[in-house]
Amino acid sequence: MQATDLYSAVKKDFEAVDAAIVFHLSSHVPLVEKIGQYIIKSGGKRLRPLLVLLAARACGYNKDQHITLAAVVEFIHTATLLHDDVVDTSDLRRGQPTANNKWGNSSSVLVGDFLYSRAFQMLVSIGQVDVMGTLSNATNVIAEGEVLQLLNAKNPDVSEADYLQVILGKTAMLFEAASHTGAQLAQADQQQTEALRCFGRHLGIAFQLIDDLMDYTGDETTMGKNVGDDLAEGKPTLPLIHAMAHATDDERKLMRKAIRQGSVENIDSIQQIIKRCGSLDYTYQCATKETQQALTCLDTLTDSPYKQSLAALCTLALARQN
Repeated sequence: MQATDLYSAVKKDFEAVDAAIVFHLSSHVPLVEKIGQYIIKSGGKRLRPLLVLLAARACGYNKDQHITLAAVVEFIHTATLLHDDVVDTSDLRRGQPTANNKWGNSSSVLVGDFLYSRAFQMLVSIGQVDVMGTLSNATNVIAEGEVLQLLNAKNPDVSEADYLQVILGKTAMLFEAASHTGAQLAQADQQQTEALRCFGRHLGIAFQLIDDLMDYTGDETTMGKNVGDDLAEGKPTLPLIHAMAHATDDERKLMRKAIRQGSVENIDSIQQIIKRCGSLDYTYQCATKETQQALTCLDTLTDSPYKQSLAALCTLALARQN
């Protein structure tokens, strides 16, 4: 299945989500719409709302509230991007200048707040308490994950377990909430609901692992951001953590200094160390394991085009590196 085929099973639904996003971005403050539309239309794959649609349909949902729910998830995701780029002082995302680069930090933060509040206005209109509970909890966990990542910044002693805790919160949680709430909206049975919750979690971890791998192997055109951005922000991600555990003393000192200083001055040397230590392969293997676990979660679902698209997302997660 090609990447574009992922959307074919829910093509009309996806078009309806796009329309819902545009409609709910409406504001009497022009800058709100301008920034919101800029970041939402900047080329993202919208995988999280896609998860909502596929999960709901895979569980037999045949109404239309999954459209609103998918738009809610995209608004929450977009709000986190606006805030993250301010915290990380990023100037490039998806190959374009970030909103904070164009309009400043204050505007980006405040429009992010608008998107969060609009998302919960929309969520209330769905009127399903379990769905509201899942997404309320998810936004809280995401915020905690971001704070934890901030605390870990420029700390070369972050462990693999510490790193996993961060990505569970800041990335995997919204993937998990997307597939979980899709099943909840469809009022799927407990086994299917739990399976789809776990599916989203494993898929989200895999996506973040590959993102972190690509920070040392990709290029600006492929990634839509600068190579070495994580290191420049002093973020010890899995390729670096693994390499430090297997490098020589001198190499370890070089990497620890780069993390403490948030410096890419020696990025070429560090990339070579990471490759020599097998850290890229290790990270890819970890991502592969997560996608295998995600696929196992789908065993509870009846075969359908929606289930096949969910499975194909696992292939997509890994294929970005190839």
